[in-house]
Amino acid sequence: MKKLLALCAMTLWGIQAFAQSQAEILLEGTQLYRSEMASWVGTDLFLAKYGEQKENTGGYLSYLAGEKAVCIFFSKDATPKAIATFTFDSSYNAQTAVVDGQERALTRHEHDLVTIRQIAIRAYTSDTMFHSYKNMNPNFIPISDKQGKRVYVLTAPQEQGIIVFGNDYLLTFDNTNTLKQKRPLHKNLIPIKYDQQDGKLVLATMHTHLPETGDLITPTDVCTLLLYAPHIPWGQHFVIGSQHVSIWDCKDKDLIIMKKEAWDKIMATEKQKAGIPK
Repeated sequence: MKKLLALCAMTLWGIQAFAQSQAEILLEGTQLYRSEMASWVGTDLFLAKYGEQKENTGGYLSYLAGEKAVCIFFSKDATPKAIATFTFDSSYNAQTAVVDGQERALTRHEHDLVTIRQIAIRAYTSDTMFHSYKNMNPNFIPISDKQGKRVYVLTAPQEQGIIVFGNDYLLTFDNTNTLKQKRPLHKNLIPIKYDQQDGKLVLATMHTHLPETGDLITPTDVCTLLLYAPHIPWGQHFVIGSQHVSIWDCKDKDLIIMKKEAWDKIMATEKQKAGIPK
């Protein structure tokens, strides 16, 4: 596999377009991961410390504040208030998180995030474009930054030992928090088991993108791979598009993108070396 990655590195897809797309995908995917990780750990902390307030909670969300990630739980009031705030460093260690159970008014930034998140939830429950699956939960990740306001919807499995790609969506908003566009990223659901299969440990996995999803790995794919990195034994995950192949290194958390034509040639060479018929 190291030989394969070395060959891939020499056949990278194209100069400026490659560098820009790769950087944008990694940046957005990492931002989604940092937000979602804060929500994961923040939810556990909230239930442990303020579980008695669960029924009075209107929801939660997370956002980035420089090198920190903040998770807030807010009330059901017509004008929601923050009822618990958790601030994490890059370790997301619950033991070192800053915990604040003081009720307070939302900041302007938090108010915008709550607003677009609630609009996204209403759209999800009313629009047939969105799909729900048994034993799966939608996770809503609002973002407001220099690139604009948007909400990603990811599908998370309730079952252990499985990672899910797909059935994800992007909703975009204008500066007044008005919903402008909603679209699916992957139109299908792609569950992959990450435990041993028939006593064998799977070291590499892949999924294929339909043309409407696009050729490249998506930020939601990157987010999912980062979230499950401590649990999955894979060395690489491949995303196969019609024109390009994205190769995610699960250990180094690095991305390589190459032309599909070059990928096909490498695969043909590897099969020939292994004595596999064409």
